[in-house]
Amino acid sequence: MQIKNYAFSNLPFSDLFKAYVTDFDSLSQFYDSSPFSSDAIKNKGNSFSFKGNRKKTAEILKEFNAQFDVEPAAMQNIERLESDDALTIVTGQQLGLYGGLTFTMFKTISTIHLAKQLEKKLARPVIPVFWLADEDHDYDEIRSVSVLNGEGLASFSLPKKENALPPVSELELPPELEELEKKIQSTLIDTDFSSELWELLNTCFEPGKTFLDGFGSFISRLFSKHGLVLAGSNHLAVKEETKSVLKTAVSNADEVRKALDKQTKKLGEQFHQQVTLYDSHLFFLDSEKGRTKISRKEKQWITGNGRRWSTQELLKEIEKQPQSFSPDVFLRPVLQDRLLPALGYVAGPGEIAYYGQMKMFYRCFGQEMPIIFPRLSGTFVEPAIVRIFNELPFEVKEYNNRIEDLESSFVDRTEQLDIDTIFKKWKKEADKMAASFKEEITHVDESLEGAAEKVQAHYVNELDKLKAKVYRAVKKREKTQLDRIRRIQNHLFPDRNLQERTLSGIYYMNKFGLDIWDRLLDEMEEKESIDSHALIYL
Repeated sequence: MQIKNYAFSNLPFSDLFKAYVTDFDSLSQFYDSSPFSSDAIKNKGNSFSFKGNRKKTAEILKEFNAQFDVEPAAMQNIERLESDDALTIVTGQQLGLYGGLTFTMFKTISTIHLAKQLEKKLARPVIPVFWLADEDHDYDEIRSVSVLNGEGLASFSLPKKENALPPVSELELPPELEELEKKIQSTLIDTDFSSELWELLNTCFEPGKTFLDGFGSFISRLFSKHGLVLAGSNHLAVKEETKSVLKTAVSNADEVRKALDKQTKKLGEQFHQQVTLYDSHLFFLDSEKGRTKISRKEKQWITGNGRRWSTQELLKEIEKQPQSFSPDVFLRPVLQDRLLPALGYVAGPGEIAYYGQMKMFYRCFGQEMPIIFPRLSGTFVEPAIVRIFNELPFEVKEYNNRIEDLESSFVDRTEQLDIDTIFKKWKKEADKMAASFKEEITHVDESLEGAAEKVQAHYVNELDKLKAKVYRAVKKREKTQLDRIRRIQNHLFPDRNLQERTLSGIYYMNKFGLDIWDRLLDEMEEKESIDSHALIYL
């Protein structure tokens, strides 16, 4: 395995993200500390103040992690969290089927890598934590798995659910999972690693178990040996420990909204608004209606199914039953950082964008935003792709273009006959000739001008048809190379999207071994910060 840096500017990332990794100072009004400055990181560590109860946090995390049978290294790290100078580096993700998309693995190893690196740099305990998004209820985003086959992208999904849903962590994996597994197995090539992979997946993801059971066990079995600790908020003890955050979001609702409005407006003037703003940051967990959004109208707080509270009534109910309430995408990080001494958070490009809306929001809760570290972003380049890549005239970034454009460009670049130039010249000469003859004809009878123009248009149309035939003839002759172009595109940009956002990590585990993430972690050993995309040659 070898890693080569590739500029983010070459790839389809947002302008905000590109600015974040290349010109952080221009964005300093939106974030508290630079993830690229050793001095800024040390200053943040030295000034860090944790408002939570370390002993209680450790107690909660021990109980939470016990359900996933984590390795001793993770339990030892939980014990280290009780130390007054201990810090955490946190990341998190939805509970994707079979571990979700490849970037989830990238986020996880980035967190482990950063924690190791910062522990050396700061000379104090720094613990990697994966926050399971166990209160998320977007089932559609986690029920699918995509891999590559000989034709390109192949996607498989569990059945949709039409009714209101509880948090996905509470949903059981359905019986249809067995059929989905068979389809994926028949699609993936059988390798020396296939049996071990499916043994792992069947142990973790089994019909009747919940998505939380499956995803948490999967991440634990792969990464807890590196000391990765799991956390989540759909847990009574966590809600009890962090309910003050929920209450502040209610009692200071106007201040909270103004803070978000102001920062979001400033961000929108330069870039884009990542997350839509609402007057409430809470959901209500209804045993019948699922996880429902709470809206605020004047002095009333109302759910979609008609439940309502005054502000004082809502505060009392949160105090009494915090497990009935759930944070939104803005409130979850604040709640997370109230439970954990979080020096930093490892984020993807989209998360970095919405954190840019939150600097003043954090301060409404008496907290400061953690350092937002970009996760590893990478593209795996398989040996078979390397072998044919250099035979073609394209850079990596060009394979994100339409396949038709790539094929035409290939023909133009490799043919001695410049087809496009020839036909442009032919049309130009034809137009000149037609103009002179049309002038002579209209001298005889002006009414014939339209007929002459039709003849000219027909001639140009026939030239276009001929040009297409020439391209097809060349393509037929160069079929092997054109097939290779399509193959490379399918691997580097499946469905014309970044590989990490499209393919499940199990595709690479099946083909290159379950230890692929360990080997990648080893390769990252000397990498100080993530400021470029990684081309990962396998």
